[in-house]
Amino acid sequence: MRQSCHRLLEHQQTGGDEPPLYSPIDQISVVPDHVARQGGGKLTRYATTEEDEATLRELLLSLQRQVNVMSMNLSAKLDELQRGDRQLETTVALCEIRTQLQELTKSVESCQSEVSEVKRDMVAIKQELDTVQQVKEEIEELREYVDRLEEHTQRRKLRLLEQGLTFFLSYAILAAVLGMLQFGYNTGVINAPSKNIANFMKDVYKKRYGIDLHDGTVNSLFSIAVSIFAIGGMLGGFSGGMIANRFGRKGGLLLNNILGISGASLMGFTKISHCYELLIFGRFIIGVNCGLNTSLVPMYISEIAPLNLRGGLGTVNQLAVTVGLLISQVLGIEQILGTDEGWPILLGLAICPAILQLLLLPACPESPRYLLITRQWEEEARRALRRLRASNQVEEDIEEMRAEERAQQAEASISMRELLCSPTLRAPLLIGVVMQLSQQLSGINAVFYYSTSLFTSSGLTEESAKFATMGIGAVMVGMTLVSLPLMDRTGRRTLHLYGLGGMFIFSIFITISFLIKEFFGYVQEMIDWMSYLSVVSTLSFVVFFAVGPGSIPWLITAELFSQGPRPSAMAIAVLVNWMANFVVGIGFPSMKALLENYTFLPFSAFLAIFWIFTYKKVPETKNKTFEEILALFRNTNGSVRAVVGWGGGGTPPAAASAAAVSCHGQRLTMGDPCACAPSRAAQGRRQLLVSWTQAPNGRARLYHYHTTNVLNQCD
Repeated sequence: MRQSCHRLLEHQQTGGDEPPLYSPIDQISVVPDHVARQGGGKLTRYATTEEDEATLRELLLSLQRQVNVMSMNLSAKLDELQRGDRQLETTVALCEIRTQLQELTKSVESCQSEVSEVKRDMVAIKQELDTVQQVKEEIEELREYVDRLEEHTQRRKLRLLEQGLTFFLSYAILAAVLGMLQFGYNTGVINAPSKNIANFMKDVYKKRYGIDLHDGTVNSLFSIAVSIFAIGGMLGGFSGGMIANRFGRKGGLLLNNILGISGASLMGFTKISHCYELLIFGRFIIGVNCGLNTSLVPMYISEIAPLNLRGGLGTVNQLAVTVGLLISQVLGIEQILGTDEGWPILLGLAICPAILQLLLLPACPESPRYLLITRQWEEEARRALRRLRASNQVEEDIEEMRAEERAQQAEASISMRELLCSPTLRAPLLIGVVMQLSQQLSGINAVFYYSTSLFTSSGLTEESAKFATMGIGAVMVGMTLVSLPLMDRTGRRTLHLYGLGGMFIFSIFITISFLIKEFFGYVQEMIDWMSYLSVVSTLSFVVFFAVGPGSIPWLITAELFSQGPRPSAMAIAVLVNWMANFVVGIGFPSMKALLENYTFLPFSAFLAIFWIFTYKKVPETKNKTFEEILALFRNTNGSVRAVVGWGGGGTPPAAASAAAVSCHGQRLTMGDPCACAPSRAAQGRRQLLVSWTQAPNGRARLYHYHTTNVLNQCD
């Protein structure tokens, strides 16, 4: 305590203004040594001298003053420090505020630009909403228009279905089907006098070379005479499309009769000239004539027939063929012309249908479809329709032809190569070809060409076999007449399935009858029973052929194609038909010798295959317009569709054509969901839905388009 007091006094004496700063420990330690703490923390003063008390009092007062001064100094210092901290904090805060204000300014500027963009987007959205509203109104108008158009089309179709058979239409069909009668007559005429013709060949050969001709060589020569007819048919059928487009359907038929007269004359003079080569050449020429007939006649009839009668009148083709077969079989019996002297006349009578058609056909009109669609002669087409319909109200027919023309603009005058390469037409072409094969590879030509020998081998006498062959012709005519009303009631596909199924069953029965003769030939009663089974099975086989495969392939091939590709398609189908005809004609004798009693089993296998194909692939064409039939195949394989952008400039056809050419690598079908919207950016914009086919040169050929609006996004 004394030491502390001395230090204070020394400080005062030296004139110090401010007392020294003490730590709290020093301040607390300034306690007199004679002061101590006793119970409860109270100070107890011991007895001291007065001097000490005075000194202590002074020191305390001095200490109090120093403490006050120190407190004031400390307060001042603290104030100064507080003022300095506030300035520093304010500076830092101002910097932070300035930085935040700059960022806020930038944010405000960014928000202003975004607001401007939003305003622009709102304006664009409003415009697009206005466009969408306009499009909705257009769609409603389009729907109303489509409904009216469908109603109008339905009324037009009903009026077309109400058209009946007129006298002049019957006359035109009668004049045209003489060509198919020619085909039927020359198909069957070679059957009955086969032995007489073989004997003639032997006699001519012996007179020429002085030696007898072997039976095998005679059979080969006769097979050539039979089959050369089919080779000529191939040539004629293949050129039928070209003839039809260049000279017209009626013009082609008239020119074709020159070949018919020439071929019949050559065959008629065969015996007089003692030249069996003349018979073979005449069969070839008449084959070319019949090949052209099988292409031109169904085409002409399908184009002049009303919609509701097209199936029944198309069956008239087969009716004419069966009538020709029956006439040739009746005239070929021994009691009439089936003799050594009469068979040249029998073959030469093929001149009659050709001359009769030359007399009757000039009074008939050309096909209205050919005049309107191919030649663009509308007035001549109207005139032809008025004559055929016996009415001045032909607008429904004209509109139906115009609809077909619009649907096939891109494929008008289509060539054979384009037909084979077109993906849209590939499916109907395949169906047409298989339908023709189902007719020829069913085994019916084996029955027509060799029915007499078939019946003889089954146990009938030769005379009975010839009468049974006549029965085949009569059954063909009768069942074809029965199928006339069924064609437009039951439908083409259904009848074809029934026909193929029945032929399959009875081809098995024919094989069974042959096997029975082999295993039970020693029993006379079994031989008689087997002969009847063979005849009944063969006649039933022919019955089902007449119901379906006899007439339907010719009819449906013409129906599957529109005006543009129809001639080329018919040419290919007829070529395939005649090729199969030739294969059966030339190969059946060898197949019969090889397979013997199992000869009809290959035909049974083919019939099963054709039945499955018809069930799976062939559509029903009953009471359908050519445009409706075409639509069946456009919505399937081969069509190429895509949605492309369109700003509204130019005409839709021009934009669609350009899109088809530039985008034909895309493969979108109508059922593809992404065909509705290619991208999100395209929503609400004007679009074109374009459809096209692929041409052989790699370019796209437009056949359909319509405008649309992308309203939905495809994920």
